[in-house]
Amino acid sequence: MTGIKFENLPIKSWSDTLGPPEIEILAIYTQEGRYMIYEMRRYILQPGKVAEWEKSFAEAYEVRGKYSQLGGLWHTELGPLNEVIHIWPYENLQHRFETRAAASKDASGKWPPSASSHLLVSQETDILEPVKGMTDWTGPQQWGNLYEMRQYTYAPGTLSKVAPAFGEAIPGRAEIYPVAGVFTSQLGNLNRLIQLFPFKDWNHRDEVRTEFRKTGVWPPHTDASPVAQLVRHMIPADCSPLH
Repeated sequence: MTGIKFENLPIKSWSDTLGPPEIEILAIYTQEGRYMIYEMRRYILQPGKVAEWEKSFAEAYEVRGKYSQLGGLWHTELGPLNEVIHIWPYENLQHRFETRAAASKDASGKWPPSASSHLLVSQETDILEPVKGMTDWTGPQQWGNLYEMRQYTYAPGTLSKVAPAFGEAIPGRAEIYPVAGVFTSQLGNLNRLIQLFPFKDWNHRDEVRTEFRKTGVWPPHTDASPVAQLVRHMIPADCSPLH
């Protein structure tokens, strides 16, 4: 457990932004120099308003980026439509709380984006933990113009048995093409395994999937099967660090 710090966090400091007050987390851990949680925020927008929202976000991010860096921002192309998904890396929940509070109080008044209120239909947020074996997001990457997010929901109590197999399989999968991320949900929608894969384009996606099926490196074999699956194909926003 070298390099692991345990921190007792008062629930009142962040429960208003994460969920109901009855949620209690007595300790979370962070490893020095690593992002240990990722917040995934999913917004459903009014039809036809994605471009306007992304423009407003990009303008406001000039301020927000001073406090912590965005991991990635996408809008859906196939699957549930009129969605934008943004993922933010944090050291821990306290870091998240302090960063968001500071950004919202910035003297410019530009955060959150001006278009957030009148273009949104609904919002949800999940706190994700990277599986062991995933490479941290440390800066911009030029991986591709198409991202696939695979969301698998497992029966309660089985995800902890499934996640290690995916983590162990990442190096073999990455030899064919990089894996952007594999995460398990810790707060919000529970019992979910989130996989994020970049591709250069649709033809490249077919080539990569054909190759890893031939090699057998992905998907990894597990004793549990998901009870539900959802796949989104997404396009990175111009301001997204992941392309």
